[in-house]
Amino acid sequence: MSDFKKSAKKIFIHLFLVIGLVLLLAILFLKVFLPAYTNHGQTVSVPDLEGFEYNRLQSYLEERNLLFEVSLDSGYNAELPALTVLKQNPQSGSKVKQGRKVYVTLNSQNAPLIKMPNLVNAPLKNAQEILDNMGLIRGEFIYIPDITFNVVLEQRYRGRDIPEGFEIPKGSQIDLVIGDGLGNQILDVPNLIGLDEVDAEFLILGSGLRLGRINYVQTDTISSGIIIRQMPPAGAEVKTGESIDIWISDVKIN
Repeated sequence: MSDFKKSAKKIFIHLFLVIGLVLLLAILFLKVFLPAYTNHGQTVSVPDLEGFEYNRLQSYLEERNLLFEVSLDSGYNAELPALTVLKQNPQSGSKVKQGRKVYVTLNSQNAPLIKMPNLVNAPLKNAQEILDNMGLIRGEFIYIPDITFNVVLEQRYRGRDIPEGFEIPKGSQIDLVIGDGLGNQILDVPNLIGLDEVDAEFLILGSGLRLGRINYVQTDTISSGIIIRQMPPAGAEVKTGESIDIWISDVKIN
């Protein structure tokens, strides 16, 4: 009986030793090895990279134990230099492990082409909202005599009147020709016959009218560049802001 007790006692001692060893190994694995392997507790805060230049990213992030990768997609902001950060993932302030990659979206070097919307006959307020939504910049407001008030009459890019659908770079500046609401005044059409184009346009604008279509007529009796016809004719009564079409002589070459 005493031998049995001695054997049982040895078994229990060995069992407790094994259990203790297992518990010790489990504690070491959970508290020492696993945290060291996963860098538990060693996190860094992601900095705000928006507006950062591309050539500064690597050194800046390496100092903070982070990496970066450029996303395939890109965007465009006319107010920022090319190849600056527009977006990032994770967001600034996020807590991540050391060595984590931050994915960045860069500002494109070339502005994408977009189709010009139709702003003609739109109220000025609506036209401005459309420009903002399309990523275009509001340029100069050019008021001219017209019966409409704050209504767009022309849309210009680099001084040229452009139609709807004309492709322009995103971020372009668009000038708007707008009615001043004074077009209900009655004016007499000036006489333009015999003037050259420059003097005629100056007289038309000075009279509160607009230069309309310019037509060229071949002739061998009148010097080139002289106005030989106008519509409406001189003396006709028109409203402020109405357009005057002119015909200009173009000498025939025999």
